[in-house]
Amino acid sequence: MKKLAIVGRPNTGKSTLFNALTGTRDALVHDRPGVTRDVIEGRITGRSWTIFDTAGLERAKTGIAAQSTDMAMQALADADAILFVVDGRAGLLAEDLDWARAIRRATRAPVRLLVNKAESARRLGSIDDFYKLGFGAPFLIAAEHKQGFDAIYDFLDSVAPDAANAPDAADNRLQIAIMGQPNVGKSTLVNRILGQTRQIVQDAPGITRDTVKIPAHFYGRDVILMDTAGLRRKAGVTDDVETLSALKSLDAATRADVVILVVDATRDIENQALGIAGRVYDAGKILCVALNKWDLVPPELRDEKLLHLKHQFANSFHQIIKPMILAISAETGTGVQNMFRRIYEQWDLSNTDAPTSLINRILEKLVADRQPPMSRLKRPMKIKFARQTGRHPMRITINVGGASDIPESYTRYLRRGLATALHWEHLPVVIEYEKADNPFD
Repeated sequence: MKKLAIVGRPNTGKSTLFNALTGTRDALVHDRPGVTRDVIEGRITGRSWTIFDTAGLERAKTGIAAQSTDMAMQALADADAILFVVDGRAGLLAEDLDWARAIRRATRAPVRLLVNKAESARRLGSIDDFYKLGFGAPFLIAAEHKQGFDAIYDFLDSVAPDAANAPDAADNRLQIAIMGQPNVGKSTLVNRILGQTRQIVQDAPGITRDTVKIPAHFYGRDVILMDTAGLRRKAGVTDDVETLSALKSLDAATRADVVILVVDATRDIENQALGIAGRVYDAGKILCVALNKWDLVPPELRDEKLLHLKHQFANSFHQIIKPMILAISAETGTGVQNMFRRIYEQWDLSNTDAPTSLINRILEKLVADRQPPMSRLKRPMKIKFARQTGRHPMRITINVGGASDIPESYTRYLRRGLATALHWEHLPVVIEYEKADNPFD
């Protein structure tokens, strides 16, 4: 698949253009310059092109801006075509000329010059000035209103005619969201899995802002990693960019197949981490709690700490029988492959259907061991048969006759018994009831 990079100085509308071309909201958009820090990857709707949104190019020598620019230039060097985006309202700036020279030195790929924010001719600067950039005629677009995109599609078709009008194929790769509070090592874990510095890592919270989707091949499988922004308590969030980042992180939990909740093993588990886990369970996703920085925990404290954490998670959520809590070190790589082996096992298990006969044999034994209580009307509750009716979460529907107001305590008993017997202890399991039809109606 061909690669297209969107580049330019900060706040020229690159992320808005990325979202418009991919038909998503994957890139965080804000009026503030420098919001994008990592390289965001997507696919252009209807074409076999992978597209990269990059951070604004800046002349910083150190810090986050320097790292972001380095990653943007690397994405540019790897691309088959470039969209160089400038701000039509601001007109030609000296920084545009500097970066045009840098782009020509960094790549031989064809470049299309896009003058963005051109919805109003009265607000535009001198268009002729942009010829000085040396990329030929400038093309006027308005990314926010999806105007002028024909110039982009014509450019792509001239570079790769066979990539035009390609159907959007279903992506069956396992999607894994990596979530957690700020500064627990999420991006370090992503870089460890990829075997390269793909995400910016610093000893400060709030470095990652976008939810970054990255294809990877790890431990024998193709997956999509979703590195998310750190989540803090609402009371601690005062910046609107952080609010948008948090919303994208929470949305990732609903779009992922599996969530790795990264926690700092050197600190106590906070209610915020339990709240994230609760959202994952409610979304019916497989959860793996990664105790990162385990190598920094004194050996004599490890057993007690692990047991305490397992009890803490197990007692907090009735939807899951046995939380999958694994110790890792993203910095050294210890335990990471084992964690993915366990995740793959649970994902494969979650895509299977349990035989109806087996479910009913298990249910029959559970009911025999502990009869359901009488209803509020003092009538016996009759549990007739059950079947699996869904996956992700694993869903069991039980047919009941007579009174059907089965208390939650008995439902938890059935959920635990069925999940244990079916080896679904690490999977979210939902029990539903349906009332048997009355043959005399």
